[in-house]
Amino acid sequence: MNEIKQALWQEKSATGVEQNEHLIEQYKTYVEMTDRISQRRGTANTFFLSFNTAIVGTLAGFYKDVPSEIAVAFYVAAGVMAITWALLLRAYRNLNTAKFKVIGELEKRLPAQMFYAAEWKALGEGKDYRKYIPLTLVETIVPIMYLFIYVYLYCQTNGTN
Repeated sequence: MNEIKQALWQEKSATGVEQNEHLIEQYKTYVEMTDRISQRRGTANTFFLSFNTAIVGTLAGFYKDVPSEIAVAFYVAAGVMAITWALLLRAYRNLNTAKFKVIGELEKRLPAQMFYAAEWKALGEGKDYRKYIPLTLVETIVPIMYLFIYVYLYCQTNGTN
């Protein structure tokens, strides 16, 4: 956290009320930017989920009628998309983790620490799965599930079990 603190804070150019106003405005902007990243993450998930569902539906419906060379090309492309999805989720997870650490540092200078400290305590600090299951854990399972489906369909297409 010291590295974040050093990178975040500069020597004070404003004082008192003016400094607090700047901090609050920067905080609001940063939280809004963090929310936009989460929205983009949701949009990406919707795209990949729709794409993979369409591919699985198509391949499952026609896997016996499609020439094996074409089927293999579809499986490879779909597998690459599933892997890309998983990597993109990892990038979003890392970006959000960094953003929430910065929000935590900003909140240390505000009267309340809603996101970083209070919300995390309300969620049992991630120790009680009944209170909180990380979204990234759930998200990561989905592309892996599709990858297994593609392997299964490929094996069915080629008569391997």
